[in-house]
Amino acid sequence: MTDTDKLFAGSIPELYERFLVPLIFQPYADDLSRRIANLSPAEILETAAGTGVVTRALVAVLPADARITATDLNQPMLDRAQARMPARANVIWKQADALALPVQDGSFDVVACQFGVMFFPDKIRAYSEARRALRAGGHFVFSVWDRIAENDFADVVTQVLANLFPDDPPQFLARTPHGYHDVERIRNDLKTAGFSGVSIDPVDHLSRAQSSRDPAIAYCQGTPLRNEIEARDISRLQEATDHAAHALTKRFGGGPIEGRIRAFVITAQR
Repeated sequence: MTDTDKLFAGSIPELYERFLVPLIFQPYADDLSRRIANLSPAEILETAAGTGVVTRALVAVLPADARITATDLNQPMLDRAQARMPARANVIWKQADALALPVQDGSFDVVACQFGVMFFPDKIRAYSEARRALRAGGHFVFSVWDRIAENDFADVVTQVLANLFPDDPPQFLARTPHGYHDVERIRNDLKTAGFSGVSIDPVDHLSRAQSSRDPAIAYCQGTPLRNEIEARDISRLQEATDHAAHALTKRFGGGPIEGRIRAFVITAQR
């Protein structure tokens, strides 16, 4: 993982929320929030909260007295999240590094993280921090993407950019979001961090878009893939987006399109 893989700034938060959240994140946020609600937590810590899709889903399903502390490494993402949600007394927003959480030991019933652990440079340390934050018997509930070949739109975009930049293909999507999918490695990392009772469930959905341009913009301009494209040639961002849209149309057709997405949802007990 490179330093730019973790950089969600500039126009990325806005485009991420507008395009990527409905494209791939919302169905998994709804699933994750239901799993967490079934645990009846009173105190929830969310890491890598992004623009708040899981936070909003949790607010919708949890009792009004359940308290949520939503954190992210990138303040611009939290700013966007706060702008999307009216101020609520039971939701606290806090900039924080998941590898050094500014919370007391044993403060939470659940630690939640949707599609964030892939970005943690030291996953065992991050898992140890999540465990430290949990009360005895508490749960760490998180999700990761399966390999990129099981996620159609991301796979097509990555292949297109490899053709467009053959000497130095942008590999952000394969390297980071889709780079931590070995379930035995995940299980072992959690056990190394002290967790027990680990369960891992594959969860399939369909990603739907009104046109091929939506996922092209989502991936090329609404993720750190944009940083990679601009690092190669800042003038070619629109060209890259257009090529991605054309390839998606060729593969999935014109008008509304849909493609497979697959992730794993992991629950581990302290």
